[in-house]
Amino acid sequence: MFPYPRAHNVPIPKSPQCFHTEEPTMFQDHACRSEGIELAKELDYNAAAAWVGHPYFDVIDNSTDFETKICRMIASVCQKLGIDTGDRLLTNSRKLKFLVNGPLPSDAAFPPYQDFDVVHNYLQTKTSKMQTRLRKRGQNGHWSYIHTIRKPKIRNQVVEVKTQLTHRDYINMLAQRDDSHFTIFKKRRCFLLNNQYFQLDIYREPCHPRYEDNIDPYHLRYMDNIEPCHPRCKGLILLETYSSAEDDQLKKTLPLFLPIEKEVTGNPQYSMFNLSLREEWTTTSKFCHALQGAEEEGNAASKLNGVKEPRLTNG
Repeated sequence: MFPYPRAHNVPIPKSPQCFHTEEPTMFQDHACRSEGIELAKELDYNAAAAWVGHPYFDVIDNSTDFETKICRMIASVCQKLGIDTGDRLLTNSRKLKFLVNGPLPSDAAFPPYQDFDVVHNYLQTKTSKMQTRLRKRGQNGHWSYIHTIRKPKIRNQVVEVKTQLTHRDYINMLAQRDDSHFTIFKKRRCFLLNNQYFQLDIYREPCHPRYEDNIDPYHLRYMDNIEPCHPRCKGLILLETYSSAEDDQLKKTLPLFLPIEKEVTGNPQYSMFNLSLREEWTTTSKFCHALQGAEEEGNAASKLNGVKEPRLTNG
């Protein structure tokens, strides 16, 4: 029997690059751990020592930032299992987003794909520096539910915490929906091409529940209160992938059968948070400019299109 690989994550308190509170007696916002840092170090050593001799044992230390650390852990497990992750987990791999013009080609033009219905709702938060949302993703009447908290930057890193929910928890949390945002409805098409994994998000109007065979029971309570999406989302199609490729190499991996207009990675006009805002961008105070940093640094967009995307200054 093939032994399960073991990846031991060295906890943050053993590194000077900490995400915990400056108070040395408590983990910040941690519901399960309250021991001091020195005790945490001792417990970590004992936990790691218990696996000495395991044929597939890796220690993931804190020599990199947190996001890279997580990628190293996943890459370690995948390598032991013989799973090829391509360049998705390379340290210089980044999420890329492209604007696609409609109409789309026929389904026959695509390689084998899977379509999913996706619904996003933003929730109320105590501070404008934090974003919280719910995602419902499903196919053929079977759904999964994710709660995401996007925290303010800590040591120049954006921290996202994702939690899988039960259907009941999802329904309960919908009561916290932020009325300053529209609900976002998408069809997400996933496919592989040129050893590259793509997600095509097709924004769409919500269907009336009485015409939906697999509508969530929560929405049946609001059969006569279904709102259309904001005009800025109508006909919007975005292609996403992860890659470390540059210039000509990146162009070769993109689907030639899709009418890609330009890359919009880091452009706040194509942030789902901003797209879902009810108010117009020119008048709202909630427009999030946090994604502008990616434009300042330059990215594949400027190299593919010959120009840099203009930065948004007033929404």
